[in-house]
Amino acid sequence: MAINVKDVSASATKFVQRAQAAAPDYQKGVQSAGANWQAQSTAANDTYVAGVTAAANAGRYRNGVANKASKYEQNAAGKGAQRYPQGVAQAGPNWQAGFQPYASTLQSLTLPPRRPKGDPSNYQISQAVGDALHKKKLGQ
Repeated sequence: MAINVKDVSASATKFVQRAQAAAPDYQKGVQSAGANWQAQSTAANDTYVAGVTAAANAGRYRNGVANKASKYEQNAAGKGAQRYPQGVAQAGPNWQAGFQPYASTLQSLTLPPRRPKGDPSNYQISQAVGDALHKKKLGQ
């Protein structure tokens, strides 16, 4: 006996309409939920690690992105291009606060002198910048 499945197109339309109508409920639900989200996420760390490790070992990441280039391009060019400017504008203050410690680290560096173009010792400049930023990221 076959399973009776509703029309997929009608179901997709209903899904979109109901989700759009639920935006205020979504907003209300996430307000003041950060502490609970953080506590539950922190408690789930070992489960997360186990799940990611199992997925990586099974090749699920590779399988998940296989043959998805056109979907990626369509979504990035459509939704992504529309949402990017607003998202960046909203993220500006957070970006500034997040980058400030790294900017301070860069400003405090005393780099070796620049040598003539092609001189292998010029790589010491990149090395010094990379080392300092990596130490900052690790909290050292």
